[in-house]
Amino acid sequence: MSGFIAIAGLLTLAVLVALLYPLLRRRVGSPEAWRSGGLAALLIALGAAGLYPLWSNFKWNAPAPALDSPEAMVGRLARRLEKQPDDLAGWLQLGRSYAVLAEAEHAAEDEARAKGHWSLAVHAYERANTLSKGQSAEAALGLGEALYNAGRSELSGRSGRLIEQALALDPNSPRAVLYGALVASERNDIPLAKQRFQRLLDANPPDDVRKMLEQQIQALDATARMAKGGAAAKGAAGTGAAKAAAVTIPLHITLSRAVAAKAKSGAPLFVQARIPGQPGPPLAALRLDASFPQDVDLHSTDTMIPGADGFSAGQELEVEAHIYNAGGAHSSTGDPFGTVRVKAGQGSRVKLEISQLKP
Repeated sequence: MSGFIAIAGLLTLAVLVALLYPLLRRRVGSPEAWRSGGLAALLIALGAAGLYPLWSNFKWNAPAPALDSPEAMVGRLARRLEKQPDDLAGWLQLGRSYAVLAEAEHAAEDEARAKGHWSLAVHAYERANTLSKGQSAEAALGLGEALYNAGRSELSGRSGRLIEQALALDPNSPRAVLYGALVASERNDIPLAKQRFQRLLDANPPDDVRKMLEQQIQALDATARMAKGGAAAKGAAGTGAAKAAAVTIPLHITLSRAVAAKAKSGAPLFVQARIPGQPGPPLAALRLDASFPQDVDLHSTDTMIPGADGFSAGQELEVEAHIYNAGGAHSSTGDPFGTVRVKAGQGSRVKLEISQLKP
């Protein structure tokens, strides 16, 4: 920062010279010229010093990071790699470091800084993946994870392909298997997703992890039953009394004329609620006939896991209405869909327009 201030001072001095030289040259020896020039110089210097901190977005009062802080150590590593761009191990370490910083910021609910560090992790892992010529499982997995968390790719896109690449290079990596299961679940490859979750379950994980894996498998089973057109996915709804006590998301779903021709006749409509940005099976889902417009009430009891609470009142959710042209619960490129952010139980009916096509 001191270097920046010195450069700013020199630039201010250059401006003063450029302004004052013509004025003083025309009035050599004139006391009024020197007084005017001195006053102008003082005003320019004080104005620059006072207004720049006021108008800039730099956090002038923020303490500088300690020399041994994580940010400072990561910064030193990044500067070293600028001089040693072929250091594969160094780029992998830098990617891991940025990912750790991003996770810490996510835990502190500083999502803007978290995304910034995920983007830096993308750069580091991208370099590592290039240096390894695509043969490093860690680089491929780290890049896929960073791209997804930075919001630059979906699990159904490049992020998912990189995770599959990592899994092919290291089939026994638990982290790669877990992400691979989520990728398979995202593209509705239910048998493969179940197989991968079961592999992790067979490894005798801790109890909390075991519970999560079992819930994922149960949700995939419910998705498979729903794909066959059964009512099992809604079985947890139970009686009318249970429906009445449920939290509801009232929707008004329409189909845009721009994509209407892409909707296959007789294809089912799936309405699903998820936590924004969280992969895996939805919290609640309905299979419906694709007729438009139609009013739909998605209930917290329309869960994918029997006996589970789908969502709670006031919870922020992303609701997707998706026409599955291939039938069943398997989405494909070109499927019409639409999404909307809602708060569960808000009362008024939310408009959800199907106006996009799956890439």
